[in-house]
Amino acid sequence: MPFEIHNWCDIANEFQHTIILGNGASISINNSFTYSSLKEHAVQEGLLTDNVKKLFGYFNTEDFELVLRLVWQANKVNLALDIKDETTKDAYEHVRNCLIEAVRSIHPEYHEVEEQLPFIAEFLKDFETILSLNYDLTLYWVIMYSNRVLDGHKFKDCIINSEFDDDWQRFRESLGDNDRNTTLVFYPHGSLVLARNVVEIENKLTAGVDSDLLRSILHLWVTGSFIPLFVSEGTSSQKINAIQNSHYLYTVYREVLPSLENSLVIYGWGFGEHDIHIVNRLKESNISRVAISVLGNDQAYCTRVSQIIFDIFDRNIDVKFFDSLGDGCWNNRA
Repeated sequence: MPFEIHNWCDIANEFQHTIILGNGASISINNSFTYSSLKEHAVQEGLLTDNVKKLFGYFNTEDFELVLRLVWQANKVNLALDIKDETTKDAYEHVRNCLIEAVRSIHPEYHEVEEQLPFIAEFLKDFETILSLNYDLTLYWVIMYSNRVLDGHKFKDCIINSEFDDDWQRFRESLGDNDRNTTLVFYPHGSLVLARNVVEIENKLTAGVDSDLLRSILHLWVTGSFIPLFVSEGTSSQKINAIQNSHYLYTVYREVLPSLENSLVIYGWGFGEHDIHIVNRLKESNISRVAISVLGNDQAYCTRVSQIIFDIFDRNIDVKFFDSLGDGCWNNRA
């Protein structure tokens, strides 16, 4: 018997607790995100030298952030000890420049997505918690747009003075700013807005006055003061290792995911094997019903995903599917 594909507006009132955003959410905003991986993009564009390819092979990873962090730290140690090592220095600079070039060529400019921000903000305001598995800036732009509107609703990322506050639960309260409603936002795989310095302190990066955020972030990478904090590629086990090496990512993984309750919406996430650690962690939550976006009438996807949920959660979960292009859903006008 085929799965019913609901209209979002018909089930929206049942699902207002948590939403997880996958790469499909970013793709629907701008087609530039339909890449397979940053590393593959760099290979296709001929950006990687043989030495850098060796690094990816040696560490058995596709993760740009990991390779960049390793050669960045090695270069910093050499500088501190006055060790002359041009090979390490060149490798660091080349990996950094490749990552910058890959992000610059893939990521859209603010003005290219600006008109969609109000629709996405209106959709997301109904949720108590947002978890974005995407590293790009589109969700951050939505949050900044919505918080400027001053309509009584606030999106909060639990970051104060550029650093994550471990007492993240308190941000559900108004904190004296007269919010009527609050939505907490987390990045389980990191984001372009997150970075760490040479002593592993993690910060949220911001744009200077009247400057472009994406350009500001790439400039800070060029200075060597920060490296990005995001896990965009690799197997599930490799991603878990990267998550455990970050205080912010591990807190979200260890504390936030298991704390979720009641309903969960999943938009644009394919439930790939490389992200199965997220599903395994959700098993520890108190979620009882799940709504999953589907493009068209993809019954094979519905079958595969529902089976994954039933197998992993090992309890009775009410699963529904809804049209990802339906009115009022994500960036689609109501």
